[in-house]
Amino acid sequence: MTTEQFLSFIRDIDIEVWAEGNQLRVSSPKGVLTPDLRRKLVARKQQILALLNSADVSVRKRPFAIRPVPRDHKLELSFAQERLWFLDQLTPGEAVYTIARALRLTGHLDVSALELALTEIVHRHEALRTTVGQVEGLPVQVICPPRSFPLQVLDLTKLPEVRRQPEAGRRLAEEAQRPFDLAQGPLLRSMLLRLTETEHVLLLTMHHIVSDGWSLGVLERELVTLYTAFSTGESSPLPDLPIQYVDFAHWQRHRLRGEVLERELAYWRRQLDVSVPAVELATDRPRRAIQTNQGARPSLLLGETLCDGLKALSRQEGVTLFMTLMAAFQILLHRYTGQHDIIVGTPVAGRSRTETEDLVGFFVNMLALRTDLSGNPSFRDVLHRVREVTLGALAHQ
Repeated sequence: MTTEQFLSFIRDIDIEVWAEGNQLRVSSPKGVLTPDLRRKLVARKQQILALLNSADVSVRKRPFAIRPVPRDHKLELSFAQERLWFLDQLTPGEAVYTIARALRLTGHLDVSALELALTEIVHRHEALRTTVGQVEGLPVQVICPPRSFPLQVLDLTKLPEVRRQPEAGRRLAEEAQRPFDLAQGPLLRSMLLRLTETEHVLLLTMHHIVSDGWSLGVLERELVTLYTAFSTGESSPLPDLPIQYVDFAHWQRHRLRGEVLERELAYWRRQLDVSVPAVELATDRPRRAIQTNQGARPSLLLGETLCDGLKALSRQEGVTLFMTLMAAFQILLHRYTGQHDIIVGTPVAGRSRTETEDLVGFFVNMLALRTDLSGNPSFRDVLHRVREVTLGALAHQ
């Protein structure tokens, strides 16, 4: 394989390389740059640098970097946001895509510092002060200017102590079920419940269109950092964000078109080129004709010995723990159903770019992992099949 062919190959799996002087820079979706590919890149480094440096100057720069875009023109939604906007238009007023997080705060609480910290977070992250408008029937992001973020405080200390926790639970459930208006906003709400002088519960409620599970981690880290600073009279220690979610949405829209889009679609057409089978699990009642969104989430705690064994097996086979557990789960579905063609949908963070790791926004994506279990394979065989399927899906997410 020539260097040109090697570059074409890694570009097909969304690995980007560019030259910065005598340095070769690489960016790829998580899990795609395997140790074997890394070794090949190192072995071909000088040839790749020579090829990039001999090309037009525009080729040497990072080709697909996310950069800030002007805010004075139409700001499109990301593809993920557009999905949720469509569902909201279809069934308005539902709270299905509400994210609620309750944080228990113990000790002396400086409410003013907490309110300032929340205000600073909303100022830092444009997504949290974004609503969805329409221009000629198409959805657009509308970014509101920064302003103070009011913290609603509800004092439950006047209630008998035995009634405080149940009342707090009722209030939290009620707030989580209160729908959002995507056009009017705000799409972030906060409520502070005071149980005692030294015990509070902070509820943050957001619409999924501006946040996701990863974003909650970003919010909590920044809230701790900012509250610590503001409660001692210091200024914010957090650096400015180089890009915002709307910049990512613009990048995504312009990145996924033409040849790049066709390459992505071609992969999924190959993966789903034959009829997609439903997993025919035996149930004690027929599936409802109309989805109700009434579900549950069971939890299972694995013992330390089993976890250590799974991690050791994963390292030995050159796979992630996720791949090992996915292989076990798909084998279980095969044993329950007798089917050899198993598809499992799995959410992924969707943050394959380092620029997006510190942003609040809706990045999460769903991937279909389709594994062929025919031929009576061993578990290791299945594990390697799952590895290839997972890497391919991540590279084309």
